[in-house]
Order: sequence, then C-alpha cells, then structure tokens
Amino acid sequence: MTNTAVTSARADVGELNRLMALMTGDEKHGPAATSTLDALWVLYDRVLRVSPGSVDAPGRDRFLLSKGHGPMAYYAVLAAKGFFAEELLPGFGSYDSPLGHHPDRLLVPGAEIGSGSLGHGLPLVVGSVLGLRAQGLTDPRVWVLIGDAELDEGSNHEAIAYAGPAGLEQLHTLVIDNASATFGRPGGIASRFEVAGWSAETVDGRDHEALYAAFTRPHPGRPRVVVARVESKNA
Repeated sequence: MTNTAVTSARADVGELNRLMALMTGDEKHGPAATSTLDALWVLYDRVLRVSPGSVDAPGRDRFLLSKGHGPMAYYAVLAAKGFFAEELLPGFGSYDSPLGHHPDRLLVPGAEIGSGSLGHGLPLVVGSVLGLRAQGLTDPRVWVLIGDAELDEGSNHEAIAYAGPAGLEQLHTLVIDNASATFGRPGGIASRFEVAGWSAETVDGRDHEALYAAFTRPHPGRPRVVVARVESKNA
C-alpha cells in the first residue's frame, strides 16, 4: 500500500452526531463513546490506510479498539466511511443486530478484534506487530485505542515495558484521557510510556489539527503513544 491515508469518505464529520443519535439503549456509556469521537474521526479520515475494500489486505493498517464499551462512536465512524450501511445503526444492541454493545470482529466489517475485558488491546497490538514483522510486513502501522482507566490493568504495563526496548516502531497507541482512572500517574500518563522508551505526546482530544499532527509525527525506532485529553466523564 502507499503511504497516503485512504480517505474515501461516504459522509463527513458533520454527520457523526446524526449517526450517533440513531443508536440508543446504552446511554450510560454515552460519555465513553463521545470521548473517542474526534480522535476516531481523524484517524479514519486522515491517517489510517484502510478502506472497505482493503479490510483483508495484508498491507493495510490495523486499528484495534480496546476501549470497546460504548462503541457508538466507532460504529458511527465506520458507517460514515462506508464499512457498513447506516441502516444497521438503529438496531444497535438488539438481538439480531451485528452491532453489539462490544464490537465482534466476526460480525462488524472493519473490526480487527472482539473487545470485552479491558486491558487486552495493548498486549494484542504488540503481538500483531510481532506477527507482521515475522511475515516481513514492516510497512503496515498498527493502532490501538485504550482508555485511561485501562492503565489500571497490569497487562498493559507488561506490554508498555516490552514494546519500548523492542523498538516496535509500527505500534501506535491512542489513550483517551477522560479522568476515569482509579490511580494517578506521577508526571502524567505520557511519562509512563516515556520512561519505557516510547515516543509520547499529550494533546487536546477535541483539536483535530493537533490530533493529526501528533498521529503523524515521526518516531524512528520507537513505539508511539498519543494521549488525547477530553472533558471528564463526570463533569
């Protein structure tokens, strides 16, 4: 694949709120969903090299949604980009809908993993990068979106500690920080990654240009993390 992002949008960013409104029944996870909306849009609109026609291509970029609860924003972006028809959105969470309260990779076009328990995505993305390397596929970039509260899970810290010294340059982590973590991080979330050898940056999670710049900043020889700060879910 080329180094330019696939941007064959079926809808634009202005459509996302309308698409989100088609999904009801999981209002308690509304803040979890809306906290990811801007970052997901920038990734799919301007960064990720994947499209409905390349979901099985070996050279595609991979995106893993570890923060799988409250997936309405994810579904809205996938529908906006044409991965599936928006007519599926009103059935969200119903018995016969492919769009569950957690995405299922076997049912949702474009989904790379099925998500459930928090803390699995970052270890999975480490394994994905190692698998690509073993196949000689060094061009695809692999992204994972996690929530700040997921950093309460020890599995993430094992992955962080491994990925930096291993120089997993293909690995990109997006942390959505909506102040929901139980434990604080001395120096902030980014510092936890930096001490393990990662390239790290913290940005306004609602600023599309700042997100794009952070997502595309070069980081030779190191994995990359972008911490996107948004309003507190309890605000």
